[in-house]
Amino acid sequence: MLGATSPLAYGVTVAIAAIICAAACVAARLRPGAWTKWVARLVGVVLLADLVSYVAVQTADGTWYAKTSLPLPLCDVGVLVAAVACFWNLPLFVELTYFWGIAGTLQAVAFPDLSTSFPHLVWFQYVAGHLGIVFAALFLVVGMGHRPRKGAIVRVFAITLGYTAFVGLVDWLTGANYMFLRSAPSEWTLLKVLGPWPWYIASAAGVAIVLITLLDAPFWHSRRSRSVHPAATIESRP
Repeated sequence: MLGATSPLAYGVTVAIAAIICAAACVAARLRPGAWTKWVARLVGVVLLADLVSYVAVQTADGTWYAKTSLPLPLCDVGVLVAAVACFWNLPLFVELTYFWGIAGTLQAVAFPDLSTSFPHLVWFQYVAGHLGIVFAALFLVVGMGHRPRKGAIVRVFAITLGYTAFVGLVDWLTGANYMFLRSAPSEWTLLKVLGPWPWYIASAAGVAIVLITLLDAPFWHSRRSRSVHPAATIESRP
């Protein structure tokens, strides 16, 4: 877990979260019901609280700056997207949560960029936000059975590309470097293995296409079956 301070506390927290997530997904598959909606909403509340606390603390202590503090990185906006998905199960938001959460945020969980130690508030904010997105992605799709729809690959990639262009515009207007679009990160990140700036942007886009396709592959057969026997199955379980 490169870059993690308090590695023991971080590793234990991730392990506990993984066990709880797996148990929740299995329980939701075996005994679906109204309780699953309340679990999803609880995750949504945690994600919203994480986002609000992040902005509130920086505003209160005077460390909020437009060049560094806007919630523009994909993991940050992913917190809001996942919260919306948890509250209302909107298909597009579920798809974004699933693909962004597993293809992107899970990497941030495996290779955390943490400069603070347990039990600092920023440590909890990082852990709650990132683990919350991954939990939401797996619970909504694997547990509750909300499946990516036909065309999800194109939809999610187009939105990701458009959002990246928007962040690039913000970077250009403010002189910021959100998503490392204007210059390479000074610290080690997975972008380091994708080539120098700006080529790693194109490389990252290629990797994103591959990962999204792989994540969508498990649902190809079920979608094909539904198209052949539409009355036999439905898009998602209640």
